[in-house]
Amino acid sequence: MRSTLFPDAERYVKGTKTIVTYEVDGLAGSAALDAAHPSFLIGQSWYQRFWEFFRLGAEHLLTGIDHILFLLALIAGSRSPREVVLVATAFTLAHSVTFLLAALGLVEVPAAVVEPVIALSIAVVAGWHLWRLARRHDGATEPPEPGGAGHFRLDRAGWSRLGVVFCFGLVHGLGFAGALGIEAAWSWTLLWSLLVFNLGIEAVQLAIVGLLFPVLAVLRRRSPRAGHWATGLVAAGVAVMGLTWFAQRLAGL
Repeated sequence: MRSTLFPDAERYVKGTKTIVTYEVDGLAGSAALDAAHPSFLIGQSWYQRFWEFFRLGAEHLLTGIDHILFLLALIAGSRSPREVVLVATAFTLAHSVTFLLAALGLVEVPAAVVEPVIALSIAVVAGWHLWRLARRHDGATEPPEPGGAGHFRLDRAGWSRLGVVFCFGLVHGLGFAGALGIEAAWSWTLLWSLLVFNLGIEAVQLAIVGLLFPVLAVLRRRSPRAGHWATGLVAAGVAVMGLTWFAQRLAGL
């Protein structure tokens, strides 16, 4: 099966991805078509279909600079491996829930609300880290790593940050779903495709955290001052971008 809907050569719509759900001659499944992959075989194996939607999810996160900046803000503001794992998990759980609900048509929030809040979330999470660095510079005491009681060993600031990240993650999930623009009726095939798409998102997210946080941890251990400056500069840049996008999206630009 082949689709030539909105090829890039027309210069009218670019980067279009078409999700096809099919049931032909006893063969059922789904496929994702775009300019680079305009056709598929209805007899393709399950792992081929898995890879198509996994790749689609991975590409979606890699091309979503706002979501990547949000991850950078999370990484810069985390004080220990435990904390970065917890905030990344909270973000994953939150956006996975709303992504599936919105993509299946069970929840609907206007993009005019979702997109500005996503931009604001980037600025807030980055600004939180800058505020914490400023308090430390002013002589306020703050443990370098979470030292609270309980299984997760998070202090009050850690739990508060975890809650904020979870709430913003719910909004990011709506943004992921809105980018797909799915209008198909609910089906098990569609649900399977969305779950695999979400796995692609999570794989890239974990790769970014796994690559960047160890580098930051080593820098902080060898030179705490350089680590503070590095995370501060990253957070400042991310906050500026978030506020700029927030103003633009509010203005409809």
